[in-house]
Amino acid sequence: MSNSIRNFCIVAHIDHGKSTLADRMLELTGTIEKRRMRDQVLDRMELERERGITIKMTPVRMAYSSLRTAYTLNLIDTPGHIDFSYEVSRALSAVEGVVLLVDATQGVQAQTLSVLELAKNAGLKIIPAVNKIDLPVADIVGTKAEIAELLGIEATEILEVSGKTGKGVSELLDAIISRVPPPKANEASLRALVFDYAYDEHRGIILYVRMLGGRVSKGEALVLLGAEQGFVAQEVGFFLPERTHSISLEAGEIGYIMTGVKGLVRTTVGDTV
Repeated sequence: MSNSIRNFCIVAHIDHGKSTLADRMLELTGTIEKRRMRDQVLDRMELERERGITIKMTPVRMAYSSLRTAYTLNLIDTPGHIDFSYEVSRALSAVEGVVLLVDATQGVQAQTLSVLELAKNAGLKIIPAVNKIDLPVADIVGTKAEIAELLGIEATEILEVSGKTGKGVSELLDAIISRVPPPKANEASLRALVFDYAYDEHRGIILYVRMLGGRVSKGEALVLLGAEQGFVAQEVGFFLPERTHSISLEAGEIGYIMTGVKGLVRTTVGDTV
């Protein structure tokens, strides 16, 4: 199953159109019905929507077919501001590839270089794309030349998209499938990386995990190795983008595990289940 999975992030300088591009991906894949669609749909915090910036990483699972093959695309939308680089680094630990998005009206900027370095250090496949190509002031040729020099590639390898109109988004999804490697996973040994978590007053700590191997289902006895904290999985599931329960999580997938643990544990992010 892991061969049909692609795990990736979108990274960019602040205000380069990352959340708008994510909106078009959700729309194109039918993850969110058009009647429920709104701008910055993955930005859940009031401050994010008010300021038009992403502060908290948000995972979402999308189904997409390319050349008559069905794929599962796990996107983790990341913050663009330099102050949230730790959020970005945590998201990168859970994926195999990144879309490096650059605004065609602004070109390569400081945070572009910062997140690019993080992605390179993580050994991820980088897919460069120029955004906002629909704007009259867009310098597509100049921006692609900047990116090509930065990455040491040909300008023809850089995709052109418009997060506003949706132009080029299907080609970008096809490129993610063809260029980002499927996750390497041990089908037998149950291990999961905790890249984030949330707390629910009634359900306790909810672990956001990338399955490194094996399979986990509701009712299984598990342990957080670093925290030396045992628990029983109360529920497992995916982000669609709301938490949606499933029968199990399998090797290579991204999802959540409800722990039922309400006391604080010694460590969570970066821990292994």
